[in-house]
Amino acid sequence: MWRWFLSFGVLLAAIVAGVAASWKEQWIEESIYWLTEVRGYVITEARERALKPKDTFKECRSCPEMVVVPAGEFMMGWPETEKGYSDNEGPQHKVVISRPLAIARFELTFAEWDACAAHAGCARDIPASGSRRPLLPVINVTWDDAQSYVAWLSKITGKAYRLLSEAEWEYAARAGSTTRYSFGDEEAELDQYSWYSGNSSYRAHPVGQKTPNAFGVFDMHGNVWEWVEDCYHDDYEGAPVDGAAWTTGDCDARVVRGGSWGSDPQHLRAATRLRNTPANRFNYLGFRVGRTLSDTIEEKRK
Repeated sequence: MWRWFLSFGVLLAAIVAGVAASWKEQWIEESIYWLTEVRGYVITEARERALKPKDTFKECRSCPEMVVVPAGEFMMGWPETEKGYSDNEGPQHKVVISRPLAIARFELTFAEWDACAAHAGCARDIPASGSRRPLLPVINVTWDDAQSYVAWLSKITGKAYRLLSEAEWEYAARAGSTTRYSFGDEEAELDQYSWYSGNSSYRAHPVGQKTPNAFGVFDMHGNVWEWVEDCYHDDYEGAPVDGAAWTTGDCDARVVRGGSWGSDPQHLRAATRLRNTPANRFNYLGFRVGRTLSDTIEEKRK
């Protein structure tokens, strides 16, 4: 019996030593990454308080570039009387975004995703189409994959990164407009602002090649659909009016926004919303990140 206990003790000691060595190795790798890739990038509280709308920043060398969006209010959804109305876009309702926020200027890229994957924060085997992988929006990611990325980004920066709420997404997509698209109602102008079925050759394109909207954000119409935080509901009855994510109810489906390279003009409207199963991976589906900023930031509108 004593031999069994001795063998068990040796095995247990080996396991503990292995876990400790693995933890130490991970800690060393994370420390080196912070020193070489993060230190000097994370914005201080003083700098954050001094930010104004359309200012940009990055909080690590391979982090998404963020742009400051001002607080404000808007009418979310689409009137029943307007062309293109769908039942899930109403009732139209006022939403107040009471605090400034920062959102990624671009859809998350493979270069940014791969930085997370290289440090065990994200899946390594996400495939891309085309030869310009680093510049392409990350695709074939589930809603949970997106959550793993924002968790890693929050960990390395010490800031609370997250997916946008659906209301924040539409607020940023409209950029002060009340029209079908951020730039107006004319489909003929889509070529200037988006990659969609009419000009994409049915594939994703490197981010930031089109004209940004008035908030300085790119590709809110087209290129790839974007996961947001919210659970899907068939309409806006009972939806939050403060910009918060709607995370109650049946969360077997999550909301996606913005349209993609394969979408027609109807599905590129700022009000368009679709549902998707969180575990789905598609070559037209990605995401962008956001984070709330201090409520004392100077809210100047350019």
